[in-house]
This record gives sequence, structure tokens and C-alpha cells, in this order.
Amino acid sequence: MSVRLLRTDEAWAEIAPSLTAIKSHAGSPPVLSDRMCIAAVLSLARTGTPWRDLPEAFGHWDAGSHRLRRWARRGLWRQRWERLQTDACPLPRQLCIDAPMVRAPQHAAGAVKKNGGHTAQALGRSRGGLSTNIHAGGRAERPGVALVLTAGHCHERPVCETVCAQVPPEPALTHAMMDKGSDSDGIREPLVAHDIVPVIPPKSNRRAPLDYEKALDKLRETVERFFNNLKQFRRIATRYEKLSQTFLALIHLVAAWIIIK
Repeated sequence: MSVRLLRTDEAWAEIAPSLTAIKSHAGSPPVLSDRMCIAAVLSLARTGTPWRDLPEAFGHWDAGSHRLRRWARRGLWRQRWERLQTDACPLPRQLCIDAPMVRAPQHAAGAVKKNGGHTAQALGRSRGGLSTNIHAGGRAERPGVALVLTAGHCHERPVCETVCAQVPPEPALTHAMMDKGSDSDGIREPLVAHDIVPVIPPKSNRRAPLDYEKALDKLRETVERFFNNLKQFRRIATRYEKLSQTFLALIHLVAAWIIIK
């Protein structure tokens, strides 16, 4: 099912029930229908097209842009993503966590001081320029059950607890899989305190070697495949949004699309 065919009845039938349940029905009907708005935003995310170059078939670019930001402020994109996960995807008891970096060119660097500047918008300067980390925890290949944005120079250690806190409490987690770069006592100890077994390959410079379950470590590829699918959308593989709230809304929309697809 391609993004270009989102306007088919088959695709819309998967999206409409969850959207109807969470959106407000107050006021007059919008000029741009919800169906066309989501098609426009997905097409924009897939192709990386600037808003003003959006094809006329999707209506005026201004309508889709304003609704994306308005729904992001109200948390509707996140609610829709969470509802689709609960309805369609059974959750195992293991959590895979990863945090790839995406580059942010000069188009994303214009957040004014009233919005907190780069720090508040999850933009950090690392080698090569501005970048953002997408921290995700996944319980299956298709959904990412937790998503957090940080500046590109931030390590996973301060964010690990935040990611775990977003994970649905049922079923309870038993294992957390991460790559070797996350091997630190600051990550392991909070997991153990919550009765979660860390499955992290130890670094070679550890004084005391640690064992880990290699069979479970192979399941970490599920979150890597999730990011592989996510980065097929050019506007996520490279960040062009000035506000982290808008960028996260795009990620939630595409993550929901991956579930439907």
C-alpha cells in the first residue's frame, strides 16, 4: 500500500475510526478534509517537498501546514499513533531501544528565542553540524512504542528512563535490548531496579566482563528495521522542521502509517 494511494477506501478505512474517536467535532467543517490533509502530509514527508511546492491536488499548502501544527499542539497525532498500536499490534515483553541521529540543515535552525532556541527544539551541534537524536523503544518490528527527541550531542543515558516511562505498563517488561554504545552503569542500574534485565553487549574496556543473552540481543534488529522504514520518508531522514513538536508529529504520523502498511 503506497503513500500515493492513501486516498483509496482501503487505506482510509484503517485511519478514519481512530481519527474520529480523538478529534473535536466542534465548529464548521474545514475547507480541506481530514482525508486529504493526511494524504498531503504523508506525501510531503515521503518526498521531502517544501510546503509551498505541495501539488495543487492536495489543496492549498497553508491549510495542511496549519492543521499539522494545530493538531501537534493538541497531541492528536500522538493519540492516533498510540490508539493504532493498542488496536492492531500485540506487544511482547521485550523492549528494544535505539537512537539514530538525523541531520538538520539550515532550514531547521531558525527557531526564534521565544520558542527556546536550539536547546528547547532538540537541536544540538555535533561533528558535521546541527542534528537531532530520535530515541525509540520498540516491542515489535512495526511500531515504536516510545519516541523521544533530544539534541544530537546527547547520550542515551539521561533519556533511557524517559523512553521506558512511555512504554505501556501492560504487559510488564522483562528485558531491554540496546547496542554496545549504551553499555554504562548509569543505564543498567535503573533497569535492574525496575526488575528489567539489561541485554547490552559489554564494551571491551570494562574491568569486569559481563554476560548477556546473545539470543535476545539478536531481537534488537526489530527497532533497527523500524528506523529503516521510518527513514524511507525523506522529511524524517533529514529534519527540516524548526520546531521539535512539529517534527515529532511527523514521526508519529509516519509511525502510524507503518503500522497500517
